[in-house]
Amino acid sequence: MSIENDIKQKKFRSAYQRLTINLVYTANWMIYQQLELLRGYDLTTQQYNVLRILRGHHPTPMKVNAIADRMLDKTSNASRLVDKLLAKELLVRKSCEADRRAVDVLITEKGLELLKEIDPLILDLENEMDVITPEEAETVSKVLDKLRRSN
Repeated sequence: MSIENDIKQKKFRSAYQRLTINLVYTANWMIYQQLELLRGYDLTTQQYNVLRILRGHHPTPMKVNAIADRMLDKTSNASRLVDKLLAKELLVRKSCEADRRAVDVLITEKGLELLKEIDPLILDLENEMDVITPEEAETVSKVLDKLRRSN
C-alpha cells in the first residue's frame, strides 16, 4: 500500500515532504509492531533497547550515561529505564571499581534469558522485511545515513 492510501492524502507539496511523512509513518509502524510484541513481556521498546545494549557489552558493566549515549531514542530517560529494569530483576547495580561515586549496571542472567526468548520473535519481524532485497535494504540504510549526515 502507498503512503497516499495509508494516510488518505492524495497530494504532497514535494517529493521531500512525501519522503518525510513516509519515513515517520513507517518508523512509527515498525515501532508499533515491536511494541505489540514486547507488551507480552512487560517491556517497552526503550527498555528492550537498554537490555540489548547491556547484552552487547556483557559481561562488562556499563555506566548509565554510556547506555544513554547508545540509545536509539535519544529522548529516553536512561536512569528511569534502568530503575524499572532493576525492579524487574533484569539488571543489577554494581559499585564502580575505578570511581566509587559512579554506579555500573549489568544485565542479569534473567535478563539474558528473556532476550533469548524474545530474539526469535524479533527475527520474525525482521524477516517480514524480505519484500525488499538485501541490496535494497543496504541502499535504504545508506540513504538514511546520508540524510542524517546532512545535519
